Amino acid sequence: MAYTTAADLKTYLGIEQSNTTDDALLTALIARAQAIIDAQVGRTFEAAADTIRYFTYADLDGLTLWFGADCAQITAIVNGDGAPVAPSSYWTEPRNITPYYGAKLKPQIGLAWDGWTDDIAVTGRWAYSVTAPADIVQACIRLAAWLYRLRDNAQADQAIVAGNVTVLPATLPNDVLTILAQYRRLAL
Repeated sequence: MAYTTAADLKTYLGIEQSNTTDDALLTALIARAQAIIDAQVGRTFEAAADTIRYFTYADLDGLTLWFGADCAQITAIVNGDGAPVAPSSYWTEPRNITPYYGAKLKPQIGLAWDGWTDDIAVTGRWAYSVTAPADIVQACIRLAAWLYRLRDNAQADQAIVAGNVTVLPATLPNDVLTILAQYRRLAL
């Protein structure tokens, strides 16, 4: 799923919705902008469907199962022994704030993770959020528009040498970099 739509990008660029000439290009640029955003911050911002990830004893620290990735929503956990782990049996890490980085068994429940018998399966939405935050949507629109406008200025991405001065190509737009800075993933 894309962080924005071609229709929103067309509105931002001032292109009439009825003008479909560049629709394929705009859709491709949205995908590129989204990939750049994800690479810049080291995370994905939305997940449209559940997927399953598997964990072993190496991902355990006592009662805590560390995911090593963002999880916006946990749908189900199946312990390595095949038994489902009820949501009432664990706390999320951090508690009640997404994205989650792990699940900690409540000590009073008396359960233990079993990553030795078989993998622990966690089904959920593996992303920062279920839908991209509004500022990430804006960053995607802005970045896709910037990429679109580069096609009209083919030399904008080349270094220019003038005398003893080398003018390097522009980096990503500063407003996009400012938005992305707050989401940069730190090592877990």
